[in-house]
Amino acid sequence: MYEDFWHRRWSRNEIAFHQQQVNPYLQRYVARLQMQGLDAASRRVFVPLCGKTLDMLWLAEQGFSVLGVELSEAAVQAFFAEHQLQPQIRQHKEFISYKAGTVEIWCGDFFQLEAADLSDCGLVYDRAALIALPEAMRQDYVAHLSACLPASCRGLLISLEYPQEQMAGPPFSVSELEVQKLFQPFQWHLELLERPDVSSQHPRFHTHQLDFLHEPVYWLCRS
Repeated sequence: MYEDFWHRRWSRNEIAFHQQQVNPYLQRYVARLQMQGLDAASRRVFVPLCGKTLDMLWLAEQGFSVLGVELSEAAVQAFFAEHQLQPQIRQHKEFISYKAGTVEIWCGDFFQLEAADLSDCGLVYDRAALIALPEAMRQDYVAHLSACLPASCRGLLISLEYPQEQMAGPPFSVSELEVQKLFQPFQWHLELLERPDVSSQHPRFHTHQLDFLHEPVYWLCRS
């Protein structure tokens, strides 16, 4: 049912969640992704539920290799078309792989990923994956993400907090307490980098008259 929901959203171009600019938090904290003298083999960034985010191309421009996973083939095709990129297309297990330069997107079900698929991803960037999932799916998502990523992985997680009873998701509200409960059992250390009030920056939420709208940014590290 949830797969059908996202396929409908993309087919109807109901993608208000898509940002028309590179995420400012990613730009602000990219130095964290580049620190500690990463070798080339560890500079691959995994972007789960990536949509057609501009962040992937920006990361590639900063010297990273990028692997995204996206359910909607419409989103994947739109990413390459909008950037005038001609991807190489091939079958990879249960996925269809689209690759141009150092950006590769696998079209398929995130939960079909295996540890071998992400063994060279030393970094992870979750801008909108966790908050796209209903509460019942979030634990499975974090468990599978943790099982597939290398033990030394680190990265950025951007979440959202608002009174859930005042607006139906997605995007859903995921509190700091829930983030901690989800990630800590899998040996992730979380550092809250900032939690700005972004009410004025998201006018589409104004009609819901939310009491608050915060956008926490976490640094994830596992060793």
